[in-house]
Amino acid sequence: MQKFFKIFLLTIFSFTLANSALAADHGSAEEAQALVKKAIAYIKANGAEKAYAEFSNPKGSFVDRDLYIYVADFTGKALAHGANIKLVGKDIRTLRDVDNKAFVIDILALAESKGHGWVDYKWPNPADKNKAIVQKSTYFEKSGDVIVACGIYK
Repeated sequence: MQKFFKIFLLTIFSFTLANSALAADHGSAEEAQALVKKAIAYIKANGAEKAYAEFSNPKGSFVDRDLYIYVADFTGKALAHGANIKLVGKDIRTLRDVDNKAFVIDILALAESKGHGWVDYKWPNPADKNKAIVQKSTYFEKSGDVIVACGIYK
């Protein structure tokens, strides 16, 4: 019986360690919010041009595991994007998730009315080698005439 109990505890411990390691591969809601605040402070300290270049650098200090910063103006033009540089300069209001949800339009509207918040949608995870489509939540804050955002993959 003692041997069974030891094996049982060892199995539980192994699963706990595995789950902790998997969780460490993904950014948390708190980390996304902190990265947005860090990005806003970086813009204020260094200016938009330098900040947007750093945010759009996939090896820069604003890309952490599956977390990255993107910035858009209120016309929907992407000014920086840490996961897809091809989106910079494009109108991202046309982006839709797999359920045809216009999530950027939702972000723009909420940023204008509330200044910050979360929007949920489904999106491919760029950190996943298969680019699996998963549930995503993006935290955003209005900062002057732009929106600074960072999403988490669930």
